[in-house]
Amino acid sequence: MVYKEALEVEIQKNQIPFESEKQFKIIYEGVELKRKFNADFLVYDSIVLEIKSEYTMPVGTFMQTLNYLKASEIQLGIMTNFGEARLNFH
Repeated sequence: MVYKEALEVEIQKNQIPFESEKQFKIIYEGVELKRKFNADFLVYDSIVLEIKSEYTMPVGTFMQTLNYLKASEIQLGIMTNFGEARLNFH
C-alpha cells in the first residue's frame, strides 16, 4: 500500500522508533495458536497503528485493531484511513 510506505518514510525521517508489520502471538485458553496478528506498525513500543485506504471504515477494521490491542496488551491503538474524503475521528 502506497500510503503505508509513504508513512514509513515519514516516521523514519522524524526518527520515531517503530516496527513495521509487528507480529503478535495469539493465546487461546493458555495455548499459543499457529496464526499470528500482524499490525501495520508498532510505534514507541506502545501504540498500534493501523493504516487503511477505504472509502468508509468497515466495522471489521475496528474489531481487528481491538484484537491487536488485546493480543499485545497494548492500551492505545490508532486507525488511520487515507480513503475518506474528509477528516473523521472517534
